Amino acid sequence: MKKLLLIIPLSILFCFAFSCQKQATEEAPEGISEEEALRIGEQMLEIFNAGNLALVDEIFAPGFVRHDRALPEDIVGLDAFKTYVTSLRTAYPDFTATIDEQIVKGDKIITRWTVTATNNGPLQTPMGELPPTGKTMSVNGAEIITVVNGKITEDWVFYNQLYAFLQLGYTLALPQPPEEKK
Repeated sequence: MKKLLLIIPLSILFCFAFSCQKQATEEAPEGISEEEALRIGEQMLEIFNAGNLALVDEIFAPGFVRHDRALPEDIVGLDAFKTYVTSLRTAYPDFTATIDEQIVKGDKIITRWTVTATNNGPLQTPMGELPPTGKTMSVNGAEIITVVNGKITEDWVFYNQLYAFLQLGYTLALPQPPEEKK
């Protein structure tokens, strides 16, 4: 009888655990396929490399947000993103990005990329507009893209901006100590 009293609660707990596991699996998002990620990657290259802004409306969600640590503020919305791409392609008319590696996990696409570009146009920075240097830079970076219902909703971008600026001929000025009062 004692064994029966122990088996019944354990059986109920066991059934409850498996029913919860099945429910969580059913509610989990399916994610995206590698084929869909490849298509999105190719369309992103078309936007940046060729300036095809019509694709922005096709593959980005209206509330899209781009977090770029090199910028003082996030880029929010499709119009702001189009302005960003236009400004980038004005500063670097030969902007060329290539995908070095892509990993798909759930609703995320993790991409490692390389960009080469020559600064032949004015460069918009948080410090103001900088004149073109005519120099070429090559940087590697990575981004994490979130895709919901086939549309890009969010993008986190990481690269070494200082390295890019050094290649363009800019220098880093170290802060000077305050002048001593006499």
